[in-house]
Formats: sequence, structure tokens, C-alpha cells
Amino acid sequence: MLIKKRPSWAMAEADATSEHIYLNRREWLRAAGFTGLGLTTALTGVGGFAAAAAIQGYPAPRNMAYRLDRDITPEDDATTYTNFYEFGSSKNIWKRAQKLVTDPWMVTIDGLVETEMQLDAEVLIAKVGGLEERLYRHRCVEAWAMAVPWSGVPLANLVKLANPKPEAKYLQMETFLDPSIAPGQKQSWYPWPYVEGLTLAEATNELAFLATGIYGKPMPAQNGAPIRLVTPWKYGFKSVKSITRFTFTDKQPVSFWEQLNGNEYGFWANVNPDVPHPRWSQKTERLLGSGKNVRTQLYNGYGQQVAGLYDGMFPNDDRKLFH
Repeated sequence: MLIKKRPSWAMAEADATSEHIYLNRREWLRAAGFTGLGLTTALTGVGGFAAAAAIQGYPAPRNMAYRLDRDITPEDDATTYTNFYEFGSSKNIWKRAQKLVTDPWMVTIDGLVETEMQLDAEVLIAKVGGLEERLYRHRCVEAWAMAVPWSGVPLANLVKLANPKPEAKYLQMETFLDPSIAPGQKQSWYPWPYVEGLTLAEATNELAFLATGIYGKPMPAQNGAPIRLVTPWKYGFKSVKSITRFTFTDKQPVSFWEQLNGNEYGFWANVNPDVPHPRWSQKTERLLGSGKNVRTQLYNGYGQQVAGLYDGMFPNDDRKLFH
């Protein structure tokens, strides 16, 4: 659904200076006939990346309501500098992540729903519908940031498909568990599998997005193939990768990092420049690609869309929303 009022973070499409480079590549791909499943096949192995699940429709049509106030991050930076602790704690884990086989990929929807279901990722996204591309900022709690074109579907569409019961208040998401290919999962001090959660109000907010692709292509394994969460107003650790289960529940989920260190990582994790992490100031952020430092914005610049979700929630300690 298009936003009738231009968001506070939006600017004219022409002002994103790297945009023409990206669009030119998309036009070349179309001219070469790499669309739908053909594009998925043609891009298998590009940059050494494994193919994602057979989700079709790339490049997806862009939703022009979601724009950027900064340059798109170069693709090589966004796809080779990433956190995925299942494969190790260094940023350069993209080679290890190629062991992740994402086709087929079974996804379970369970908990407080009318009918539990288990579907392959391709079938699920087809049922959910609404594949589109959005330009979003992404902000890591480690104070680095990127701006990328995600392809995917609104998370609200999946909630509608699941038809949760009235008593469901939260959506818990869980990633895969396979230590045979993910060496990080052999480290027993981590509470595997990776779990994250949202309130249903957050999950049905217009910005909440299930991404299946990036830069007009299927999602690379290291970025969370075949399906990952994108919540641009929250720190990146909330955006769980390679999701295998969506559970609707009446209990607030205890997330992976919250279990590991609740003093540093909380359930809400909304971006706020005035609430520092114990190890990183949040006043500024380093942009991947340029290395430029810019001022961090409240809710990562998406306050117009999400601030109302939290009105009056913690009247005596608003800082809880940003841990």
C-alpha cells in the first residue's frame, strides 16, 4: 500500500546519486532476458554466492513510497560485510555461508493460529503475495549502516495468511539449526537456534518486511536466504535471517541476544542516538562503502511511521524501548 503522505525520511528519487547505476544494471538484465526463474538461474554463483530458493519475480517492481536520503550501498560491501553468527563472529563469513542449502526450504507457521501449516519457501511467498522492492536504511547496533534495495513481501501479508487467534500478541521467528554446515552453532555458549520476536502491532506495521532478495536478485546465503526479516527502525540484530519458523504466541519472546546478555540487548532495540550501547555510542554511524560518518536519527529516520506504536508504553523509563 502506498503512503499518501511523503515520509519524513524520503527525498526525490533522482537525489540518490548511485540510483542510476543500479537502474542501468536492472535494465541490462531485462534486456538480456534474465527475468523470473531465468534470473535466478543466470545469477547462480555470481560473486561465488550460492543460489537462493526458487522464489521467482526478480527484479521485483519497486514501491516508490520507500526511498532513501543517502546513496545506495555498493553491492559488494553489503553482501560481504555482514553478521551471521551461525557461520562465525567475523564480518567476512560470506564464503562459509555458501554451505547453506536454501532450496528446498521448509517454513513452519504454528502457535496461536487457526490452522498450522508447513510450506516450502517458494510456495509460502507465492501464497503471501505482493513481491516488491523497497529502498531501506539498515542500522547495526555496532554503529555501521547501509542502504540497500530489498525485494520481498510485507510481513503483514504473512500475518493475514496465518490468521492468528485473538489471544496472539507476539510473533516469534526462528532460524535454522544445522551445526554440520554452520560452525558457529557448535559453540555451546550461544543459545541456538537464533530467535527474535515482534509484537503483532509491529509485525503488521507497513515497514515490517520479509526480504527474499537484494539488489534485484535472490537473497545471498550470507544475507539471510531465502527469507529474512527487515525492520528498518530497529537495530539489525532484530532482523533474523534464514527463517524456518513463525510462531504466534501470547508470551513476549526472549530473543537470542537477550538470552545471551540481557543487560546489553533487549526485546525492543529501536534505534536512538541518545541511548548508547555499553560498547558503542549510537550518536553517529559509519556508512559501508564510503566510510563516511553521519548523525544517527531516532528510529533510524522512520519515526513518522512507527513512533505511534510505542506511545505511553513506558512512561517512567522510555529508554527501555531502545535496548
